[in-house]
Amino acid sequence: MSTPAIIISLTLLAIVFIVLAFIFYNRASKETAFVRTGFGGEKVVNSGGAIVIPGLHEVIGVNMNTLRLEVQRTNEQSVITKDRMRVDIVVDFYVHVAPNINALSVAASTLGTRTRDAAALNEIVEGKFVDAIRSTAAVMTMEELHEKRKEFITKVQEAVADDLTRNGLELEAASLTQLDQTDMSFFN
Repeated sequence: MSTPAIIISLTLLAIVFIVLAFIFYNRASKETAFVRTGFGGEKVVNSGGAIVIPGLHEVIGVNMNTLRLEVQRTNEQSVITKDRMRVDIVVDFYVHVAPNINALSVAASTLGTRTRDAAALNEIVEGKFVDAIRSTAAVMTMEELHEKRKEFITKVQEAVADDLTRNGLELEAASLTQLDQTDMSFFN
């Protein structure tokens, strides 16, 4: 092969490589990171991008936005306090995937695409929130819940923080948005 033929072949090969790289290049954004698995092992991308070749790689997108997850315990599901009162309670939890490589990997493997949908994510973590709310309310009277809302929320946040970390999530804040005595017809 002559020198001009080699140069032309290498140039065409470089052009094909650049076009393919452009076509198969996936970028992460501030709102969405992704985890690429398959050929070459796991690669977590939260800034920049990576080549994703269909058939060789699987991509799981991870939402980096804060999601509001509402937990309601009312009527027959109401919370029982230390003084044996039933209390209707609504707590909003604000969570997001922690912005580090380990948390992104854990969130992708334990939650998958549920990080994109607040309702789907709430189905997974609601039990953890309910348990923390119930156990915290059980050691406080109804009056204490009303007067010490901040203390109640702080204890609930502390109770769920470790469980959320196991799913790659961070709790930004929680807010007690409703607190009322349950209607007497639901007492037993």
